[in-house]
Amino acid sequence: MIAIAAARSGTLLRFTIAFALASAAVLAQVPAHARIKKIQITAKESPAFGGYSWPGVGQYEKITGKVFGELDPKDPKNAVIVDLQLAPRNAAGKVEYSFDFYILKPMDLAKGNHKMLYEAPNRGRKTILAFNRGVGGDDPGSVSDPSLLANSFLMPQGYSIVFSGWDASAGTSSADFNTTITLPVAKNPDGSPITGPSYEYIVNVGTSYALTYPAATLDRSKATLTHRVHLNDEPEKIPASGWQYNSDGTAITLLPAGTPFKRNDIYEFSYTAKDPTVNGVGFAAVRDWNAWLRYETKDDMGNANPLAGDITRIYTEVVSQPGRFLNDFRYLGFNQAENGKQVFDGMMQWIAAGDGISMNYRWSQPGRTERNRQDHLYIEGRFPFADVATNDPITGSTDSRYAKCERTHTCPFAMEIFSANEYWVKAASLMTTDPTGKEDLPDSPFTRIYFMSSMQHGTGNGASRGACQQLLNPLDSQAVQRALFTAMDKWVTAGTPPPPSRFPKLSDGTLVKPDRASTGFPRIPGVAYTGFKTTRYLLDYGPNFYATGIPTLNPPKFAPPYQDNPANGAIYPSLVPKTDADGNDIAGLRLPEVQVPLATYTGWAVRAAPQNDDGCEGSGQYIPFPKTKADRLASGDPRLSIEEHYGNIDTYSALLHKAIDDLVRAGYLLPSDAERELSKDLLEVSTNNLLPKK
Repeated sequence: MIAIAAARSGTLLRFTIAFALASAAVLAQVPAHARIKKIQITAKESPAFGGYSWPGVGQYEKITGKVFGELDPKDPKNAVIVDLQLAPRNAAGKVEYSFDFYILKPMDLAKGNHKMLYEAPNRGRKTILAFNRGVGGDDPGSVSDPSLLANSFLMPQGYSIVFSGWDASAGTSSADFNTTITLPVAKNPDGSPITGPSYEYIVNVGTSYALTYPAATLDRSKATLTHRVHLNDEPEKIPASGWQYNSDGTAITLLPAGTPFKRNDIYEFSYTAKDPTVNGVGFAAVRDWNAWLRYETKDDMGNANPLAGDITRIYTEVVSQPGRFLNDFRYLGFNQAENGKQVFDGMMQWIAAGDGISMNYRWSQPGRTERNRQDHLYIEGRFPFADVATNDPITGSTDSRYAKCERTHTCPFAMEIFSANEYWVKAASLMTTDPTGKEDLPDSPFTRIYFMSSMQHGTGNGASRGACQQLLNPLDSQAVQRALFTAMDKWVTAGTPPPPSRFPKLSDGTLVKPDRASTGFPRIPGVAYTGFKTTRYLLDYGPNFYATGIPTLNPPKFAPPYQDNPANGAIYPSLVPKTDADGNDIAGLRLPEVQVPLATYTGWAVRAAPQNDDGCEGSGQYIPFPKTKADRLASGDPRLSIEEHYGNIDTYSALLHKAIDDLVRAGYLLPSDAERELSKDLLEVSTNNLLPKK
């Protein structure tokens, strides 16, 4: 329902986005394989995890360090990397880069399962903590609590676990083992700096904002800074006297000095930047690192591969941003190593939906992600959206996210798992419908799609509101993800089909428009419902984009009101899940808390003052049911009370048992997680005295 509120008249906003196209001469050359030139181990801890030993697997060790790689810009497998041809080259004509790595492996690899889990960190942070049942953090090998380690998920199975840098905007704290990458800077053929129009969307930054790329000039008349409170407000231009660059043009501050950017308000800054990094090298870095670990024995300097000869399968498990990175990794053909072999066998994509990442473009910013009121002009949600071939009615092209890997026979199996938030703040329905939003799509032979009903973008704190009007959604999908990861492993290794896809469909009426009449969301007292949904536009990339692949994003003609306005660009219709009478999503994979609810859980939320009713981005809502019928009648709540739903704790417990048992039988929950799920939910009822005994 909402649209993008972005650049207006008077605001310079032009992206120069260059795709590197291989010429016929380049394609005709024989490739020289990209390689890992040197691995530099800076620390080794044997044993890790405080010396803990897992039965049958033994102790683990931790290895950290830096990798130095190089790419041949003449190799056709690298031709898709934007600006690689303009990157500096060494004496051998190769482009150099480096990144951090972190490895956890059985000390005796013969006792492991000869499989590797790779995580591309989220903005430098490792996110494996919840998936691995509490053993994680930025230095997971430092965990030494035996009770946590005994209950971990990956190490008892003998997995090697690897992290590496790919995103230049990630944190660089060595104390936290954050993983980042050092990328080449593109230059003009004569060696002079490349300059061009760039853009920053600014919220929550204190008194200074660091620019992604340095300004090419400190002349403030050649830049524009605007401010607004609400998404649909007309931006007000801040005069040049109201802000300044720092001395080297790498940051801006408001004037007078010390003036803070207003928290959660929207500032947009358009300026001429210089020195674009070749961000697409990050794709090749992940490809070549994982292929080296899997297929090679040593680097060019003779340093040994710490996993040499051991890895038979590589799976990924990622959260959000790196999932979108891997969506494009797969789409752009990087799952084929330079030796022609497959890199990843299976991908578990959590809360990435069908989106890509703002990365393989000039002036791109991989740390950005589009949501209801943020980052709409960083290219992320571009056709193709689905894993099966569809036709784009706007451009006339036909494509799928698996088209390239199908041609090279290097497609990974994938579990595409996402929340209700991806329907409301992205356009997740385009993964499962044609681009006109009129027909359901079949499964890809390589993927299954699992919608986690009523969830927000990750797990929220049900005792906090944050910037939103309601308590945050506390639903946690990690137990389901462990079951689906296990199913993916069986799919890859034994050909065992995984549990069937679960998602809303047009054909059964569970995928609908976002207005209240269509969704059926109840009128809960004190709960605002706006139908506030991101619109997926095809922005105007300029007349030569589809002909040459070298586009310029023209200043969009955004005209208020910003609600599905065709003036903002051609629209790919996207839809949302239908709810039951309690406001919980009907379709999808319903957690026990949704099947036997004590509350309404939503994947969307709206902001509190002063940004009232704007979208609350990745957050969802937790809206408890009235406890008794009397409470319900007194408040005018249309939802049945907990008392009316269940009567007593024994009835609730029986229904909860059945919900959990059904999930286990269907393969969506592991038996080892079932008892934890049951205990967690029963504890909430008993601790809060929500129901009497029979």
